[in-house]
Amino acid sequence: MGDGWRLDFSHTHFDSYSPPDFYTKVYIIGVPADAAKKKTTTIEDDWAPVWDEEFTFPLTVPELALLRIEVRDYDSSEKDDFGGQTCLPVSELRTGIRSIPLYDKKGEKLKSVKLLMRFQFV
Repeated sequence: MGDGWRLDFSHTHFDSYSPPDFYTKVYIIGVPADAAKKKTTTIEDDWAPVWDEEFTFPLTVPELALLRIEVRDYDSSEKDDFGGQTCLPVSELRTGIRSIPLYDKKGEKLKSVKLLMRFQFV
């Protein structure tokens, strides 16, 4: 994700005592048979996490499926903080490594934050 978090958010946006503990939730939204949710591990105290995790989603109707990605900051004593999100039509994804922009709660594109993701279709 690079240093974008530092540029897009003040240090008070997340936990003010330490760098964020980021994780991502990955959803497939579409027909009920395709609906799925997975979660990465939490990378502690890191403004530039690297998850290097792979998820597989078998789809029956990929034309109607959306890939939703949500980045959150884990917080043991309060509700986890929202970091950013994106929603991509699966039918428009292409094989390979892609730079995916994230959006805030209002749907505005974050200036510097992106996820580097690899897509593969079997």
